Amino acid sequence: MQNIPNTFKSMGNLASTYSNQGRWDDAEQLQVQVMDMMKKLLGAEHPDTLRSMGNLAGTYSNQGKWNGAEQLQVQVVDMMKRLLGEEHPDTLRSMKNLACIYSNQGRWNDAEQLEVQVMNKRKKLLGEEHSEILRSMANL
Repeated sequence: MQNIPNTFKSMGNLASTYSNQGRWDDAEQLQVQVMDMMKKLLGAEHPDTLRSMGNLAGTYSNQGKWNGAEQLQVQVVDMMKRLLGEEHPDTLRSMKNLACIYSNQGRWNDAEQLEVQVMNKRKKLLGEEHSEILRSMANL
């Protein structure tokens, strides 16, 4: 398995800077490039590719592009579950991100179901009083 090339890291960092500045179109354009190049070089199921897809989904969400955000984040969740397992921290984080997308769309039941799953899995892994559990409870 290859590591993420420094060029991709730099491009991803620049896209993150654009996002932090509210330059969503610039961030999106760069993130699409990074994601496409990662898919070609590392493969569609590489963890770094999945992270880049999640970053792009976040940018879509910040732009109010709910359908694009949801489609991409659903792919990330499905692949992470399959590759890393349902209880892996990256999988749980991707599920939480999808719940946020649902919440922003006003899909309260879908958001709630995912948040409950994340909270219950975190409780099982981390214990009842871990800070991540409290964060999950606050999100719920």
